[in-house]
Amino acid sequence: MMPGDLMERWREQLADGLAALQIDLTAAQQQLALDYLALLVKWNKAYNLTAIRDSAEMVPRQLLDSYAILRLVKGGRVLDVGTGPGLPGIPLAIALPDAQFTLLDSNGKKTRFVQQAVHELGLTNVDVWRGRVEDFDPPRLFDTVTARAFADLTKMEQLTARLVVEQGQLLAMKGTIPSEEIAVVEEAGYTVSIEPLFVPDSEGERHAIILTRN
Repeated sequence: MMPGDLMERWREQLADGLAALQIDLTAAQQQLALDYLALLVKWNKAYNLTAIRDSAEMVPRQLLDSYAILRLVKGGRVLDVGTGPGLPGIPLAIALPDAQFTLLDSNGKKTRFVQQAVHELGLTNVDVWRGRVEDFDPPRLFDTVTARAFADLTKMEQLTARLVVEQGQLLAMKGTIPSEEIAVVEEAGYTVSIEPLFVPDSEGERHAIILTRN
């Protein structure tokens, strides 16, 4: 269990951050997101799931960073590649209960945590798949593929383009704008949109790079 004062600080941070992002989550959704964060902290002590250990940074860098792309997610089927401990997939799945999410990672300890978190949070719209994306063969394609820290744009396109519907999108979360990577994928036949991301209480540049087929 989280200390009550820490959970209350997190609750205020999340509510203020969502207001700044103009995102309207119910109290129940916000509590689910905080419960996820508490699980992540608990498991991280034993399994080293994330390098972010400062409690003051967890809401901005884990939850609000994920919610910064919420407005850009489209369609009812979303794949989060290289999800790690479930980011941005779990926060997005909490916010979008009518969409179906698949969270994919090759790291066993991380997917075990994600499975447990999905179970404890009661998220019925999340599937977890352990393995390499090269070996992933889903029965249906996805409208949006997200990646927070998976690979450069070229590799992401090479590995995941086959998993996206014809009118779908690849949505990569980046820091600074990767101009050289963008030039390569544009030559490969993609339209690239660059969306600056605002992450409350967080320093440094953040951008969403969106790839769609010409």
